Amino acid sequence: MGPVHHAERLSIRGGIAGRGRRAVPEETAVALSFNGGTHAVMMATPADFADFAVGFGLSEGIIEKPGDIESLDVVETPDGIDLQIWLTADRAAPLIERRRRMAGPTGCGLCGLEMLEDVMRPARRVASQCRFAPRDIATALAALPMAQALHRETRAVHGAGLWSRETGLVELREDVGRHNALDKLAGALARQGTEAGDGLLLLTSRVSVEMVQKAAVIGAPVIVAVSAPTALALRTAEAAGITLCAIARDDGFEIFTHPHRIAAEVTADVS
Repeated sequence: MGPVHHAERLSIRGGIAGRGRRAVPEETAVALSFNGGTHAVMMATPADFADFAVGFGLSEGIIEKPGDIESLDVVETPDGIDLQIWLTADRAAPLIERRRRMAGPTGCGLCGLEMLEDVMRPARRVASQCRFAPRDIATALAALPMAQALHRETRAVHGAGLWSRETGLVELREDVGRHNALDKLAGALARQGTEAGDGLLLLTSRVSVEMVQKAAVIGAPVIVAVSAPTALALRTAEAAGITLCAIARDDGFEIFTHPHRIAAEVTADVS
């Protein structure tokens, strides 16, 4: 199964009907199984599986580096894809203990206090003090459309990319799920040994708390998103030392947290 499906459709535009085909993104269930036990099932674009496995493992704290994964098997089933991930012995032991603690009564919503604490865990503090100019953000955003091949074809997927002043667009990943796109980007960067501390993290989606937490894991000092953040995302970014720029368009953007990383090139409106 590839990432794109060409669907037959009937188009009605301006009162005129026409038949043809449209490219739409594939979406399938992807199970992430660690050492024989399923940890999560995500609806995702069936592509970049190794990046997904590494990035998800990093963001969930299951692994600390790509080398903690001993092997990865991509198993196609009638219901979707099973990513069978096997960890090294030293990383498998904490996972087994974690499963043991989580075993207990069912029917409790988020499965008890421990699960709530996992969801609301403090984000890692980002120490990078790199600075960017507004023109850097404009340049980074301008690089996105040409790199988003799947979105250009389907108009239906999210993208997450890393841009640096020295390299330009370092890497980009796309997926039907915004979290998945960022996990795949995180995995790609980790597998390449690329640091995010001197770059802009570009998101084509809104910014929720999980997106900020994932940004903190890879050490991204600045998030630039085309859509708006949630209030909890702002509080999390503030605590994590992350500069959060959102509602980024051709004509500018809005800075919500830690504005010191964006060098002033504008005249302040104090009205």
